[in-house]
Amino acid sequence: MSSTVIPEGYVSKLNLYETQDAIELIKKTFQENLCKALNLRRVSAPLFVDEGSGLNDDLNGVERPVSFDLLETGKNAQVVHSLAKWKRQALKLYGFQSGTGLYTDMNAIRRDETLDNLHSVYVDQWDWEKVITEEERNLKTLKDAVERIVSAICMTADVLSWKYPQLKRNVHRTISFVTTQELEDMYPDMTGKQRENAYVKEHPTTCIMQIGGRLKSGKPHDGRAPDYDDWTMNCDIMLWNDVLGCALEISSMGVRVSPESLDRQLTISGHDERRSLPFHKALLAGELPFTIGGGIGQSRLCMQLLHKAHIGEVQSSSWDAETRRICAEKGVKLL
Repeated sequence: MSSTVIPEGYVSKLNLYETQDAIELIKKTFQENLCKALNLRRVSAPLFVDEGSGLNDDLNGVERPVSFDLLETGKNAQVVHSLAKWKRQALKLYGFQSGTGLYTDMNAIRRDETLDNLHSVYVDQWDWEKVITEEERNLKTLKDAVERIVSAICMTADVLSWKYPQLKRNVHRTISFVTTQELEDMYPDMTGKQRENAYVKEHPTTCIMQIGGRLKSGKPHDGRAPDYDDWTMNCDIMLWNDVLGCALEISSMGVRVSPESLDRQLTISGHDERRSLPFHKALLAGELPFTIGGGIGQSRLCMQLLHKAHIGEVQSSSWDAETRRICAEKGVKLL
């Protein structure tokens, strides 16, 4: 059932054709800014990976990937959920050196996604990954990358506002860094999502760190796969969305697992069976570089910068009848 709610009195600041033009401007400008900020180079990426490779992102472990059989190879393939693991392998295969990295356009299908203003079965991200040294596996490196990404977003918003003055920049440059345990200590009676909304409302650009492990309450703030981010050095970048009155996750990222932290997190999460998969075997053997990386939602960023009320205003996807009815009644044009 649709969870879409269009705010009373909402009117898009751009018409359909201006919206399409603005989306192109955002994507072109942000990609250039991101590459300069993090020293990245563009590469091509797969839409699907072999089922038994261990390269697909398992998200929270319950989402079903879209799978199909390949006639010529006799193997099964899965449409990616994200490229979190593939990127790290690619950095080794392509010979990237420390301080350099890659980015790519990632397109995915998440068939079990709940549909609402912020979620779609179609996912589009800028996926990026950068080689670092073992000594750089720390929170300082994580925070520096966050600051560079937020700066790239703000510069993109300024270019957009120059062309469309009605789109005032709605991203704050000042970042508040907070851990999930600090959030639980501040709001012990709230859920993880409620804590995010309460904190980000007061701190419009927030970096929520250390997601995945259990907190003092015995529960994690949110689910995180055990085999790409190090749970002690990861984060979500959250922006306050004035149109919807809620926190909007714009990026999930982190310093990636070392052999030691992968070993620990597989055991904690009860996924020791993954140790035999090709990707995990290589990582546990120390054959992959140390990296930092993440994904930045393309439609999410466009939605924020264009002051849109529904993600379907900036991407073409599949929607249930109730969502289409609600949007039509409120004059919201779905692409």
